[in-house]
Amino acid sequence: MAKEIQTGEIVALKKIRMDNEKEGFPITAIREIKILKKLHHENVIKLKEIVTSPDGNKYRGSTYMVFEYMDHDLTGLADRPGLRFTVPQIKCYMRQLLTGLHYCHVNQVLHRDIKGSNLLIDNEGNLKLADFGLARSFSHDHTNTLTNRVITLWYRPPELLLGATKYGPAVDMWSVGCIFAELLNGKPILPGKSEPEQLHKIFELCGSPDEIIWPGVSKLPAYNNFKPARPMKRRVREVFRHFDRNALELLEKMLMLDPTQRISAKDALDAEYFWTDPLPCDPKSLPKYESSHEYQTKKRRQQQQRQHDEASKRQKLQHNRLPPIQHNGQPHHPPAHWSGPNHPMNNAPPPPVPAGPSSHHHYGKPRGPTGGTGPNRYTSGNQSGGYNPNRGGGGSGSQVGGYSNGSYPPQGRGPPPYGGSSMQQANGPRGPSSGYGVGPPNYSQSGQYGNSAPGGRGPNPIGGGSRNQQYGWQQ
Repeated sequence: MAKEIQTGEIVALKKIRMDNEKEGFPITAIREIKILKKLHHENVIKLKEIVTSPDGNKYRGSTYMVFEYMDHDLTGLADRPGLRFTVPQIKCYMRQLLTGLHYCHVNQVLHRDIKGSNLLIDNEGNLKLADFGLARSFSHDHTNTLTNRVITLWYRPPELLLGATKYGPAVDMWSVGCIFAELLNGKPILPGKSEPEQLHKIFELCGSPDEIIWPGVSKLPAYNNFKPARPMKRRVREVFRHFDRNALELLEKMLMLDPTQRISAKDALDAEYFWTDPLPCDPKSLPKYESSHEYQTKKRRQQQQRQHDEASKRQKLQHNRLPPIQHNGQPHHPPAHWSGPNHPMNNAPPPPVPAGPSSHHHYGKPRGPTGGTGPNRYTSGNQSGGYNPNRGGGGSGSQVGGYSNGSYPPQGRGPPPYGGSSMQQANGPRGPSSGYGVGPPNYSQSGQYGNSAPGGRGPNPIGGGSRNQQYGWQQ
């Protein structure tokens, strides 16, 4: 966008890209300028002049095409949040589009890039065809060989996707049909991501082509590569059954697979759709909107997508975050609502066994001399290996060395595992006195446990099988 210094008029600039200056001025730019110089119509963008940057300017050497400024393009306007076109408004835009395209076709010009962002609209409601960079003159006998690498994928007709190089105004009418359905449907109807996918979407909507409905289709270069594996029926009326009857009839004629049966711009302007209520509105009666173009809406969508991705990433990190690790190597206690396999307490290792004597019994290697020789490392009194026969709170008797020598109260798990008021001292794994009571032990008396006298342990206080089976000890 620029401003004319003398008149104050706002204009639009299009820079001519000099990708390869060795070959001179781009042939595509020459063709576009030539076509625009001969087209003068109220629904075709006006080329005002060609300008170059002066030598003293930082843009020196650049060449620009100067156009009249338009406030919107159709895509940018349709993407405005909360905006929905009315039926008279759609008819107004479509009639102007077909009028400008009919003028181009009468002057033997194919636009070859009809899409929403190339349809410019001002605040007076006027629609104009723009961006003739892919435009080309054609002959009515279609004898010229043209490239099929034109027209944006979503609006590209099936004959170009199948490799046709001889075509005419029907390629533009397919694009107009896609625009028409998009305005009525509120979103693009054929949003393919690749040429094979685009053809598949076209065949799903318009049916699979054959020589009956499209004579000569089998001779197109890419027909055998993209021919559907199974026949598909035409579903235009089914998919868009919510459209007005006259609108659906016009759309059917625009989206014909056979380009020779596709309706022309002139005949489309005479369609019943434009002559029934509600009639197309006057362009000047349309509401005025703040300036909106496709690049602005695209930028806004990209920004919203980035914000959505960042929010999703933050939410995912919060769900996967584990509790902090403390200095002692133990995980921090989680909130009470944590559960499941990822609960830190479910995966925590067993607590380390403290060294030295403890109030709990541990089946470890003997810490004193075996066979009853040597000094006793434990204090006098009840040297029972740390078991308190009166730990249930019951029983009576004197306590020697911190341990009661009274009877062990029943705990509901069988007979008490230890003897009566006095325990017999015998050589055991923890020194001269083991305190395990009378009877042979239920584990091997050789190896790391030393040679101790036979002694019994009584019934299993835990219940349900022997300790040999529970702890995997060898008998």
